[in-house]
Amino acid sequence: MSDVKEAITQAHQEEWARVVAALTRRFGDLDIAEEAAAEAFATAVQRWPADGVPPNPGAWLTTTATRKAIDRLRRENKREDKHKEAHLAYDTTPPEPVGVIDDDRLRLIFTCCHPALAMPARLALTLRMLGGLTVPEIARAFLVQETTMEQRITRAKAKIKAARIPYRMPSADDLPTRVSGVLAVLYLLYNEGYLATGPGTDPIRHDLTTEAIRLTRQIRTLLPQDGEVTGLLALMLLIEARRPTRITADGELITLDQQDRHAWDPELIAEGHRLVRERLATGIAPGRYQILAAINAVHTSARDILATDWSQILALYDQLTHLDPSPIIALNRAIAVAELDGPEVALAIIDRLEPSLAGYHAYHATRADLLRRLGRDHEARTAYDQAIDLAGNTAQTASLTRRRDQLQ
Repeated sequence: MSDVKEAITQAHQEEWARVVAALTRRFGDLDIAEEAAAEAFATAVQRWPADGVPPNPGAWLTTTATRKAIDRLRRENKREDKHKEAHLAYDTTPPEPVGVIDDDRLRLIFTCCHPALAMPARLALTLRMLGGLTVPEIARAFLVQETTMEQRITRAKAKIKAARIPYRMPSADDLPTRVSGVLAVLYLLYNEGYLATGPGTDPIRHDLTTEAIRLTRQIRTLLPQDGEVTGLLALMLLIEARRPTRITADGELITLDQQDRHAWDPELIAEGHRLVRERLATGIAPGRYQILAAINAVHTSARDILATDWSQILALYDQLTHLDPSPIIALNRAIAVAELDGPEVALAIIDRLEPSLAGYHAYHATRADLLRRLGRDHEARTAYDQAIDLAGNTAQTASLTRRRDQLQ
């Protein structure tokens, strides 16, 4: 039974986006695609324990979801005419192999990221439709209530239907202007896999990080000269290179200073560094993702934490602040300040961010670490408690709890 549960979990991680994308292509309706996919997975939960896991879970789920969608259309009588009904019910076109619908997923993400939608709606809808995240998981990623997120996703799907937003790739002329919104979504999709927010999920969701990297590679093929596409790919690769060293055998998050750098993936690091150098050689002012990639290139170039060039990292954060003066960038910049000017200077910077980041676990975790370094253990314990309450990632919670319990 446990093997079947694991197979269903794995199938959801690996096949959700493929199934939703295939159904969206066929039926042209995100609601139908999402609900039919969910019903197919619910059917798998019921039938696979008795019938066994099918040889090709993705094909089984796609076929089952297609039947569910057709049944729904019949019940709701939404087909335009009998010809369409016959086509849907008796279409004998051989189904595409499940692994050959990559373009469908790329079309799906451009549909979800259409400029007619507000950016928060684009992000939320893509995480639901492409990443398969639950509404609670997405709500935690956005630091909003679940009901708010549910309404946001529902309104986004309704707008796509009402505005007749097509399920297709943008034209070559429109592609450059459309890509920035897609990159923002892919970055958030990667971050969710890198540090999953769901308490009941794996702390690192390799399926999401892999999918984000795959889609970013495809977009770079379409726009090889776009610096931010290249920058985002480099950033993902340099972060992904550290993945094998980020979780202990006991499921605790390992911070950057404690990671075994010999176990980092040298091929991913080499590719990421090459992409960063490629953009630097152009002489064109870098964008946000290129600067973030450069920061990670500095980290992955150092043989250990003591050899890190914090001056260069701080200079890059100063450059980034001009492009993105957000509180989270200021928080990360303060970490570099702590290494150069000491924790007291950094703490003064961070305390000014409290109104904006009070609900953000990393704010309290960073503050707790600085207070600990200053010997202010009682205040550090309080800050750790706040971070633990806000952290949704199990590995992160375990790490924070250990650090808190080590205080006097």
